[in-house]
Amino acid sequence: MLNASDIMTTEVITVKKETPLKELAEILYKNRINGVPVVDDEGLLIGIICESDLVRKDKKLHIPTVVALFDAVFYLESSKNMEKEIKQINATTVEELFSRKVVTVDEKTPIDEIATIMTQKKIYTIPVMDGNRMVGVIGKGDVIRTFLT
Repeated sequence: MLNASDIMTTEVITVKKETPLKELAEILYKNRINGVPVVDDEGLLIGIICESDLVRKDKKLHIPTVVALFDAVFYLESSKNMEKEIKQINATTVEELFSRKVVTVDEKTPIDEIATIMTQKKIYTIPVMDGNRMVGVIGKGDVIRTFLT
C-alpha cells in the first residue's frame, strides 16, 4: 500500500500570514491547487489556507435574529459569529482568514487513512510532517493521481 511519502508533493508552495489575499488567489489559481500551508519567518507551519476560505470571504453577511423587548435588544444567536463574519468579509491578508488548526500526517501514513481524513473532515490540503519540519503536502490531486498508476 502507498504511504504519504509516495504521493506527496515535496516542493511545497507556502505563504506567510502577511501575504495579500489577491496574491494568494493568484498562487492557487496559477498552480491549480486547493490550498497552501502558512509558515512563519523560520518556515515553521502555523496554519493552512484554502480556496474555500477565499470563497467564504465573499458570502452574504448573515444578520442575527433579534427580539426587542421594551428598551432591550436580545440576540437569538451569537453576536460573536457576526463579528467573525464581518472580519472575514473585510479581510485583506492571509492572517485574517487562515486556519490555525491544521490536520497533518507523517510520511508513513497510509493513503487510505489520508483519503479517510479528506472525506470525513472535508480537508483537502494536508501537510506531511517529520517532527516539526514540513517535508511535503498532499492535495486531492495527489490522491487522484494514484488511480493513474
